[in-house]
Amino acid sequence: MNFKRKLLLTYTFLFMLLVSGYSQELKKDSIVIKEQVKESHKETPKKWYDQIAIRGYTQIRYNRFLETNDSLKNEQGDRSWGNGGMFIRRVRIIFSGNVHERVYIYIQPDFASSPVSGSNNFGQLRDAYFDLSLDAKKEFRLRMGQSKVPFGFENMQSSQNRLPLDRNDALNSAVANERDLGVFFYWAPAKTRALFASLVNDGLKGSGDYGVLGIGAFSGQTANKTDANQDPHIVARLSYPLQIGNQIIEAGVQGYTGKYVVESRSTGVKGENKDFSYTDQRAAASFVLYPKPFGIQAEYNVGIGPEFNPKNDSIQTQELKGGYVTASWMIKLKKQLLIPFVRVHYYDGGKKHELDARSYTVNESEFGIEWQPIKNFELVAMYTISERRFEDYKLQFNRQKGSLLRLQAQFNF
Repeated sequence: MNFKRKLLLTYTFLFMLLVSGYSQELKKDSIVIKEQVKESHKETPKKWYDQIAIRGYTQIRYNRFLETNDSLKNEQGDRSWGNGGMFIRRVRIIFSGNVHERVYIYIQPDFASSPVSGSNNFGQLRDAYFDLSLDAKKEFRLRMGQSKVPFGFENMQSSQNRLPLDRNDALNSAVANERDLGVFFYWAPAKTRALFASLVNDGLKGSGDYGVLGIGAFSGQTANKTDANQDPHIVARLSYPLQIGNQIIEAGVQGYTGKYVVESRSTGVKGENKDFSYTDQRAAASFVLYPKPFGIQAEYNVGIGPEFNPKNDSIQTQELKGGYVTASWMIKLKKQLLIPFVRVHYYDGGKKHELDARSYTVNESEFGIEWQPIKNFELVAMYTISERRFEDYKLQFNRQKGSLLRLQAQFNF
């Protein structure tokens, strides 16, 4: 009997040990699982490429409705004037983001470039620049690479946001494609930088954030071209947006100086010197009343630069001048947007980027309307009345008048 009791006690003791041990193991497993769950909920550090945003837009045009003169052309603005039919003006994809708290990148190719008349839809780099913030608030920045040169409000304004289909001749003739390779310093208070961003994001047709103050040095031969004289252009711009009640105005001044080499020349054209290098200087003033709902955008510039002279078949340093005024009215219809606008512009001077620094006199009026039924689609109709004199060594005594109705569909993504 004693043996049976001892055996029972032994089994009971062993069973209790087994249950106790199993319970301890369950506790350990539970703790391990909880720790694993905690670890899984910890935020893993993002890779630099996770910070990159992708967006873009495409513009498709037709310029030949009600066209009265197919010899009326605008080579720098839109090569499809007087040629062909439907035309893909831009296909832009933008890669941008903060890869570090002090480093911002922006890369934009265009897949609808037209390097020469009749050749379309070539891929070409538009922007490839990198911002290095010099302070934690990102008020002081250095920008290096190929980017827009800070000269002119409409030049800075993205084609995705601009109302008229092309930039004005007067200021856009300063920098073809608005871009060049250079180094720029920008400064703006954090509050002003936020305002610059809202002027674009809120659909008010802002120019983007190029600082209150911008100073830089750039090649001078424009984007995707090698430097021709090892003599950089110097540019400076001061522009300040100011909120007064419900209205926002922005006023700015800018200027640049340098030497430009005219590389596109006809055989037989003469120059002031053997290397066809010319003084290239401009100064401009800008004023913007943002459309809330009425808007005005106006700019004017003066300067000197290379221009073809038909009197002696030579390219000479000559004076230039011109500007524009755009007026608009923003109408909100529930979720849709209608913006009627009118622009008049004038330019008298050379276009250094074109053949023989082609000589121009431009008087143009445009009447249009932009319709945005949804944020991903815009339609613009614009009627242009134009008188253009444009002359080079081979094309002299050339003055064209005419009008045309232009349509553009834009897709934002």
